[in-house]
Amino acid sequence: MDISGIISISGRPGLYKVVAQGKNSIIVESLTDKKRFPAYSTDRISALEDISIYTLEEDKPLKDIYTDILAKIGNTNAPSHKEDITTLQEFLVDILPNYDDERVYPSDIKKLFQWYNLLFKVGIIKVEKEAPKKADETTKVKEKVETKKTPAKKATPAKKGATKKTTKAKPTASAKKPVAKKVQAK
Repeated sequence: MDISGIISISGRPGLYKVVAQGKNSIIVESLTDKKRFPAYSTDRISALEDISIYTLEEDKPLKDIYTDILAKIGNTNAPSHKEDITTLQEFLVDILPNYDDERVYPSDIKKLFQWYNLLFKVGIIKVEKEAPKKADETTKVKEKVETKKTPAKKATPAKKGATKKTTKAKPTASAKKPVAKKVQAK
């Protein structure tokens, strides 16, 4: 899950992806309808990778919370942000039992679930299959080792054959002298 470049703009619904940077603004694209527009420095912009939730010990980044939610519910949507706040709080306690309920407001919890469902809908949050990747990595390592061994064996005889062909042709005496001078110079 990569939430870098995903932002929230205060006063505008939804999430946006940073596409480019203009002279006095940044160009953003809505994740839902793909419309682009400039966001200026006067807008209150928050990057999702910088957002964290208050806990009783230390703050927990939003990405880690989303990873925990994904591990708990799998490849499905989280509870809707429109559900009762007590249901959302109970779900959050299962994921993050030590969150600070005095500093995390109900509106923050609703936003957390709304953003999760939006990111899940557009495919940024998804279950990744790790077992095939590990198998692919081991086969890639084996292939790299085999390819490193094979060209080395084939390259050596080819070079010998090439040098034999060049040695059959008799070089002139003037061609040998500059080579000897280059070797001595080094």
